[in-house]
Amino acid sequence: MPARKSDAAGTPAKKASAARKPAAKKAASGKSAAKSTAARKAAAKKPVVAAVAAKKPAKAKAARPAPATVPGRKERRGVVVSSAMDKTIVVRIDAVRAHDKYRKVVRRTSKLHAHDEHNAAGVGDVVRIVETRPLSATKHWRLLEVLAKAK
Repeated sequence: MPARKSDAAGTPAKKASAARKPAAKKAASGKSAAKSTAARKAAAKKPVVAAVAAKKPAKAKAARPAPATVPGRKERRGVVVSSAMDKTIVVRIDAVRAHDKYRKVVRRTSKLHAHDEHNAAGVGDVVRIVETRPLSATKHWRLLEVLAKAK
């Protein structure tokens, strides 16, 4: 194996390259030392906060009633036509409007898939659903409440 080259001063090349470290790296290493000091001080304060938080009893999630309206979200009322899927219902939305030009009553229906977390709705129930983020390829609605159970 060939011998390592050395500087003019006679120090090995490895030590010389360490001495030529850019100023930016030196500054960054200085910052990390300052950050670690700040992190240690913050860590010293955390056990006090954790001890206070540990004394508080954990609240159980209570079943809360459905809100009257959900701001910024579309809301629909419809009839459940299928509840065969797990945690999913298909809701038929009926729209009855007068035609703009001819004033004849036009009935239009659309079917929406809605998320039913507790499988509470059955076929024939009148439900209230609200728009939500996409939960699957077809599911963009969530069951808010069952308004009337089917007979």
